[in-house]
Amino acid sequence: MRRHEKTKQQHGSGGRRPALWLLLPPLLVLAVIKTNLLPQGARFKETGFDKLTNEMVQRVSSLGLDSASRQQQSLDAESAKVLFPAKYNQQNHILATNVAKDGSLRNSDVAEPPTSRSKLTCNWSHRHLDTCRMEGDLRIHGKAGTVYVLSSSTFNPNNSTTTIRPYTRKWEQGTMERIREVTIRSTAPEPYSFVIPPKCTVRHDVPTVVFSTGGCGKNFFHAMTDLIVPLYITAREYNGHVQLLVTDYQPEWVAKFRPILAALSIYPVIDFDADTAVRCFPSAHVGLESHRILGINPALSRNGYTMMGFRDFLRDVFSLRRAWATPVVAAGPEDVRDMAKIAAVVNSCDVMVGVHGAGLTNMVFLPHNGTIVQIIPWGNLKYPCRFDFGNPVPDMGLHYVEYEVNAEETTLKYKYPRDHPVFTDPVSIERTGKLWETFLEGQNVTLDIDRFREAMQQVYKSVTTE
Repeated sequence: MRRHEKTKQQHGSGGRRPALWLLLPPLLVLAVIKTNLLPQGARFKETGFDKLTNEMVQRVSSLGLDSASRQQQSLDAESAKVLFPAKYNQQNHILATNVAKDGSLRNSDVAEPPTSRSKLTCNWSHRHLDTCRMEGDLRIHGKAGTVYVLSSSTFNPNNSTTTIRPYTRKWEQGTMERIREVTIRSTAPEPYSFVIPPKCTVRHDVPTVVFSTGGCGKNFFHAMTDLIVPLYITAREYNGHVQLLVTDYQPEWVAKFRPILAALSIYPVIDFDADTAVRCFPSAHVGLESHRILGINPALSRNGYTMMGFRDFLRDVFSLRRAWATPVVAAGPEDVRDMAKIAAVVNSCDVMVGVHGAGLTNMVFLPHNGTIVQIIPWGNLKYPCRFDFGNPVPDMGLHYVEYEVNAEETTLKYKYPRDHPVFTDPVSIERTGKLWETFLEGQNVTLDIDRFREAMQQVYKSVTTE
């Protein structure tokens, strides 16, 4: 039942009435109902500046950002003295020059500064995430974890360097501590900048999106709500012409979701942390856009994306075409490991039934107008269960039904007497911080078939009369 896909087997008597055992880990019961930097003049021929620049690039790569920045100050002053001794103001450390642009920079290993200034905009106000968007002369050094925004129109010497953790659970400190920080350095517009950035070794003519898979992505619910849906919101608009840079790279995660990643980007995913290249991009998005748990707000999406559109996207990715061959299907944890397989199974059904847990996230593969039935375990869990899997349903074009387990249908009755707070005051268990271990990890449910049948008959009527 808990979101982390872990199975516990418990045994017990279901009483004299007929009973159906459902384990709380993500076991799904699927019912089929057949219905339907420096200025441009900074590089000069036959001077010692190329050597000076190369030394600086090596120091940025080998010493890291902080050490390099300390050495940059002395190198900036030295470079100005070497190149323009007559025009160097020692008091203000300002390099003033009217030298024309050097046409030899085209197709060189130094990126050609754009005709206009770079732009950098960051949003720190969202509860779920931080994001930074930028365009212009951008250089990204993955192994150093640094993004350089050269000649920024929004440059401020007081906050020219900032850091961001590109993951969508900003409110969870423990999760965010596992996410690698990405440093963003902006430089002053020409001719006031003395920052010597690393030279481009690879140029891209498409945007890039930088994000982390180091959070909770191994859990399918979190993989979808923390990563896949936000990545769809962020990258879909580029129609495949976008480069994905992944920090905290997890090969297993990338392999599992490769069909989706390949549909969002026609280029191989790059391991950001291991990448020694200095990549130049015309624009970049560090962090993913996210609106709400397992959902999309069209009003906040630049392109009006919806969850129904997202589900159509998934059906295209997995070539899901409606099948009506199997009257009853049961899918266990072993089936969920193969995403293409479980996607096809779920898509062939009208109704998906399951105990609260990560497995219910597979409802994204149901056809439009399908129904999701969530079995809510004992323990005053109606609100959190509905928040995770009930609230997102309408935007997906689906129907939601919930079935609350009573005290007779939980295995907790074999662990605690009926006068225990587990039964008399479940909220008090939550206040002690033991909700998870008691109600999410500590129980299985034994459905009362007669009671459950009544609920399912209502589902059947609603499906067959539409």
